[in-house]
Amino acid sequence: PSPEPPHIPDNQHHMTTRAKSGIVKPNNKYVLAISIASDFEPRTAHQALQDERWRPACVAEFNAQIGNHSWDLVPPPSSDVTIVGCRWIFTTKHLPTGLIDRYKARLVAKGYNQREGIDYAETFSPVIKSTTIRIVLGVAVNCDW
Repeated sequence: PSPEPPHIPDNQHHMTTRAKSGIVKPNNKYVLAISIASDFEPRTAHQALQDERWRPACVAEFNAQIGNHSWDLVPPPSSDVTIVGCRWIFTTKHLPTGLIDRYKARLVAKGYNQREGIDYAETFSPVIKSTTIRIVLGVAVNCDW
């Protein structure tokens, strides 16, 4: 069903409104339908490899993982250890104008399958405050290091 032309009011005051100018806001339900139809993001690697647009993104991500030596294949130490699997995440990147910039694929580890105390002991993420860095740099400058 095509949208009806906007009704232009016939009042006589001097104020120019959107309706008098023939300017109408886009109907959100149609905009959403166009957005969903044009930005298909696959949910599985099989779906992505069927599409010519996503295949180069998958190859680039896999080659980057290999180039960075992200993993080592080793035999499992015992049968009760959970092997960490991986999953593909697909995202369409857009330009500020709304046009498609590129298709991005990421290969991520499924670390949520691991069990604390069995598959790992503890996690630690070293974080340093910016004030600490400034103090150390200030001392280094004063001591001519």
